[in-house]
Amino acid sequence: MCGIVGYVGSQSALEVVMAGLKRLEYRGYDSAGVAVLADGGLAAAKRAGKLVNLEKELVDRPLPTGSTGIGHTRWATHGGPTDANAHPHLDNAGRVAVVHNGIIENFALLRAELAERGHELSSDTDTEVVAHLLAEEFSGCADLAEAMRLVCRRLEGAFTLVAVDSDEPDVVVGARRNSPLVVGVGEGEAFLASDVAAFIAHTRSAIELGQDQVVELRRDGVTVTGFDGQPAEVRPYNVDWDAEAAEKGGYDYFMLKEIAEQPKAVADTLLGRIDAAGNLTLDEVRISAAELREMDKVVIVACGTAFHSGLIAKYAIEHWTRIPCEVELASEFRYRDPILDAQTLVIAISQSGETMDTLMALRHAREQGAKVLAICNTNGSTIPRESDAVLYTHAGPEVAVASTKAFLTQLVACYLVALYLGQVRGTKWGDEIRAVIRDLSRIGGAVERVLETMEPVRALARSLAGKDTVLFLGRHVGYPVALEGALKLKELAYMHAEGFAAGELKHGPIALIEEDLPVVVVVPSPRGRSLLHDKIVSNIQEIRARGARTIVIAEEGDEAVEAYADHLIRIPVTPTLLQPLVATVPLQVFACELATARGNEVDQPRNLAKSVTVE
Repeated sequence: MCGIVGYVGSQSALEVVMAGLKRLEYRGYDSAGVAVLADGGLAAAKRAGKLVNLEKELVDRPLPTGSTGIGHTRWATHGGPTDANAHPHLDNAGRVAVVHNGIIENFALLRAELAERGHELSSDTDTEVVAHLLAEEFSGCADLAEAMRLVCRRLEGAFTLVAVDSDEPDVVVGARRNSPLVVGVGEGEAFLASDVAAFIAHTRSAIELGQDQVVELRRDGVTVTGFDGQPAEVRPYNVDWDAEAAEKGGYDYFMLKEIAEQPKAVADTLLGRIDAAGNLTLDEVRISAAELREMDKVVIVACGTAFHSGLIAKYAIEHWTRIPCEVELASEFRYRDPILDAQTLVIAISQSGETMDTLMALRHAREQGAKVLAICNTNGSTIPRESDAVLYTHAGPEVAVASTKAFLTQLVACYLVALYLGQVRGTKWGDEIRAVIRDLSRIGGAVERVLETMEPVRALARSLAGKDTVLFLGRHVGYPVALEGALKLKELAYMHAEGFAAGELKHGPIALIEEDLPVVVVVPSPRGRSLLHDKIVSNIQEIRARGARTIVIAEEGDEAVEAYADHLIRIPVTPTLLQPLVATVPLQVFACELATARGNEVDQPRNLAKSVTVE
């Protein structure tokens, strides 16, 4: 959830850390803080609110210049968003500084023990106990890394910790359990961060940190051990995008930039998926074809927007493979005792690869003997590392909290997985698979056409800025699109928005319809599924008769809806199962513009963070 940066090298640590925090502020913006080692001591500054508050504080009260430092931007869990609860947290002597992402579940017990030994804690956080414990342990052991290992063995929960100590002015130490932390390696310098975006301007050379590992950063190298002190194996990798990809590129918001990048992101996710023999391939597969042929059930686990991509995947998987498919909210999955075995394939979808609910669902599935296939946008993250197979999306960095290009690339990946299963199980012929791939390859152009026609959608959104409620209806694959459209409006415009299966209208939701209530309807193609199309046209007539303002998304050439649409948004003709790839785009633009018209922060909606790394 929170953003963490650590640096040791020859540059100004404060400048490096602050620049990294700017790139990570999407992970949390309840408070921000930094600590720098300089002149034989430790200096820190922190402020509640967004990073700009800390920047102002540093102008008024500059920190000394040093070449070792850490920083943090917070999404509050333990304790409210106040100056006192902001990170870094220091021990009573002001010698040790710690930043933290995650939750330490046994902090109350540890805090009580520290109080008994005379420690005075000044915040409401679980993090502060770590600074005090480190100070105690460091006084009796060889170095800060060993102190960190000793402390971590006492902690319960999910956490990333990064610490510095004025007694070791050229060292930064980090620790990881169930929470993201990545190392960047440069010439005569090293970095720690929650996300490679924090240091991509300095180096593309990165190292994955595994579970229960401690890393020690020095100018001349990086040492990684387990919590037990034994040397740990690590996997270096190169980041395949640069700092420019994480900048706004002239757009007012990252979200606008990321919406515009969707045609390229879709195309990139399709690149290289067909091998020389004409077969579809994934990135990493440690599940044999024989095992996949034995699978008798697919279960998809995901959260939020990724969950909606899973709902759409269900239609494709069942249609193309004839395997029963369930879609589960990852946060509920392991608590209801799901029925899983070696013949179950679990698909875990996560943009960051660190979503805690999804990670715990994955681990539960593997404990039950199921195989897990991950769909993820972040190379080297925990979820793909712990899975049996991986398909990476290639959306590039997505900074805006509300997901756009990650969603479309997740959909493309879900279609590819469904086709791959069809290929292995023999339910789809090679020429059929290649035909779908060709259809997918045209989607980028279709999305471009949608984006070129969005000015009326923006104008409509501005006209609805004073409304309190918007409803969304869909059928078949349009139903998850309606759910996603409603979620975007909740996230960005802070409006009451609900998505419904249109067939459920008469089972209750139609009672919500009143004069001039905006209702967005995602209309399925009239081609091939005319009965479904006719039914949703009837739904539009029903709500319009009760005074609703109908906003209809329909494909080009669909004349049957024109008479019943107060506002008509046209999308290109696409195969039925692929329609969400184009139908979702106007809803993204609509939510972004409506939020802007209401004066909201588009990239940093209140109470939200990009990656949910706590349960």
